[in-house]
Amino acid sequence: MGASEMKIGLLVVTVTALFMASKIGVNAKPQVPCFFIFGDSLADNGNNNQLLTFSKANYKPYGIDFPDGPTGRFTNGRTTVDIIAELLGFEEYIPAFATLNSSSNLLSGANYASGGAGILRETGKHMGDNISLRKQVKHHRIMVSRIGDILGSKTLAQRLLNKCLYWAEIGNNDYINNYFMPWIYSSGNLYNPDQFADLLIDIYHHQILELYNDGARMFALIGLGQIGCTPNAISVYGISNGSTCVDYMNNAVQVFNKKLVTLVNELNNYFVDSKFIYVNSYEIGSSDPITELGFKVLNVGCCAVIDKALCRPLDCPCKNRTVYVFWDSFHPTEAYNLITANRIYKAYDPSDSYPMDVSNLVQTFRPRTAEITSF
Repeated sequence: MGASEMKIGLLVVTVTALFMASKIGVNAKPQVPCFFIFGDSLADNGNNNQLLTFSKANYKPYGIDFPDGPTGRFTNGRTTVDIIAELLGFEEYIPAFATLNSSSNLLSGANYASGGAGILRETGKHMGDNISLRKQVKHHRIMVSRIGDILGSKTLAQRLLNKCLYWAEIGNNDYINNYFMPWIYSSGNLYNPDQFADLLIDIYHHQILELYNDGARMFALIGLGQIGCTPNAISVYGISNGSTCVDYMNNAVQVFNKKLVTLVNELNNYFVDSKFIYVNSYEIGSSDPITELGFKVLNVGCCAVIDKALCRPLDCPCKNRTVYVFWDSFHPTEAYNLITANRIYKAYDPSDSYPMDVSNLVQTFRPRTAEITSF
């Protein structure tokens, strides 16, 4: 057996063990006291439900494999961040900010992610309302104030937040639902891919500093995926030159990802009291190991879709959901999320995360006091 086969075998065993453990509720003490999630529909678990938007998933067949049924998650079961929360030892999934009330356990964290949202405020607005990264950060500031009230002071709140994991997975929509829609948005006409990535990174950087100033110290910044390989991209834009994906879309997000790695290096060098990691979603999504893990359908979603996008309401999806990478035309199945979450938490290849994976981040990082508040 070769090294690659051994690695795949180990991944299968680990994923199977996690699947069984999570289904029966085996959880250890959380490795971090709280988990805060910023992002788009890959992580949204209900924040869009009450918004005036077409970008929502609170209807069947979404949630067909989730214990609570349709919740607003854009998949058949758990999202990647749900599984990451399990791996971190949380006994309950991190709640959507929109669902929090006076009886909620605010100290465990919040999920601010919103379907259709991006780094740019205008991204995705052709589908209706969404909660941009800037607004998600504002929602977190509300949480910080509430936590301060619970603990008795802003200082005590920040001491707690210093130890929490901050997850940011955003930017895909800035390409899918902005840059590559020049008939709606101006960005594709105003910027080349390098200039557009610079614009996004600059704004992203500013929002990260806002979180830092509110107490965040431990960050997982998730790179953009292979957006040119989604069923939607292949159907809408077509493929050529023997490729299986829309190459120019993938090339554009790789420009962003390279700049995000540079930003991670700069932040780690500057903020001596913090730790930032980059998660290489692009390479984790490579088709080669996916097929070896038993996925057979890579370019078509499990459910019938409307307008090459989201699931048709109340339709019956495919029965064998474990062999499909995609649930609808954009979002992965729970089976694929399970693979992704495992590789994010514990890297199976040196390229999965940089400079370390999530498990090493939460187990080795210890916050230190520093006076640096700008960069």
